[in-house]
Amino acid sequence: MHMMDWNGYREQVLAGVGGIGKLSPDTTRGYAMLGGAGDKTGHLDGKTRELIALACAVTLRCDGCITVHTKAAAGKGATKEEIVEALGVAISLNAGAALVYSTRAMDAFDALEK
Repeated sequence: MHMMDWNGYREQVLAGVGGIGKLSPDTTRGYAMLGGAGDKTGHLDGKTRELIALACAVTLRCDGCITVHTKAAAGKGATKEEIVEALGVAISLNAGAALVYSTRAMDAFDALEK
C-alpha cells in the first residue's frame, strides 16, 4: 500500500498544468524553457539533473514535483539506491538549513534585549 496514488496524482498535476498552459501559454513555455536549459549545456547528464530536482522537490515539500521528478529520474535510469542517496542530500540540507535558521531565531531573540 502506498501513501497516495502517485501515478493518478501525477496525471492530475500534469492536466492542471496543461490547463494553465491554455490560459497562459507564455508562463508554461517559460517554465519549460527553464527546465530544458540544462539539456543544452551537456555539463550534467539528465539523470543527475533529475536526482537534483528530486532532492529539491523534497526540500520544497512539493508532492507534484516529487511524483514528476521521481518518474523522470527512473526514466533516465536512476536506481532506487541513487534516489535514496539524492534524498539523503536533501535530508542533510534540511537539517543544516534548520540549524542555520536557528541562529537567525536566536539573533532575533537577542535583538529583543536591546
